[in-house]
Order: sequence, then structure tokens, then C-alpha cells
Amino acid sequence: MFPTLIGTVVIAGIVGYATERSGFTHNGYLQSIIICIGGAFLMYFVTLMFGLGFRSPGLNAIAASVGALIIVPTHWRK
Repeated sequence: MFPTLIGTVVIAGIVGYATERSGFTHNGYLQSIIICIGGAFLMYFVTLMFGLGFRSPGLNAIAASVGALIIVPTHWRK
């Protein structure tokens, strides 16, 4: 359980850095990493409590990170 949580955070951080580096988002490196980690935590706990998600925790972390990057910044932009 604990290694899965640490792996989720690491994968989310890598996804946040990679999306900012590639130009997919323009939030800033730290902001993108924080958004990705928040989305990955949320998906991790939803998977833990309800069993929703993919079989692989890594796929859950990647999907949640990209989803959070799409939803959060566009929600607050005008």
C-alpha cells in the first residue's frame, strides 16, 4: 500500500514536469506538479475506497494527472 502511494506521487510528478516541459500546459513547473499530485492522490483514494479505476496503479496515476491538468487550469481561466 505504501509503495503504491509513493509510486503514485513520483509518477504524478514526472507527468506534471513532462507536460510543462513539452508545452502542453503553461502553468509553471511547480504548479503543474502540484496539480498532478493532487489529482493522483484523489484517484488513489477513490480506487482504494471504491475499487474504481484501471488495474494498474501506474495507469491510474497517469490518467488522473492528465485529467487534473486538463480540468483544473481551464476551470479558472476566463
